[in-house]
Amino acid sequence: MRTTPPMPLPVKRTLAKLGGDIKSARLRRRIPTTVMAERAFVTRTTLGKVEKGDPTVALGTYATVLFILGLSGRLAELADVTYDEVGQQLQDEQLPKRIRSSRTDKGSA
Repeated sequence: MRTTPPMPLPVKRTLAKLGGDIKSARLRRRIPTTVMAERAFVTRTTLGKVEKGDPTVALGTYATVLFILGLSGRLAELADVTYDEVGQQLQDEQLPKRIRSSRTDKGSA
């Protein structure tokens, strides 16, 4: 029997919300679970896990289901560096306070 490592509560909640949103999107589109599972090349059991936000389901399965629902567009932006405010702040802290020209630069101008 496989067990998953403990997961932070905010992560569990986020996955549960994602799963619920996926289920709602499927229902709004009136796609039966059998059809959706077939299109995603998974079993209905796995689809049920996706719709519950189960962390043991592969990310590729979530991505495929989102693609089928026409919701995969923003998936590529999840960890996009342009939205990484913390990373940008850390990088900005490493910028030099000032830049001195070297002696070789003075003669080349």
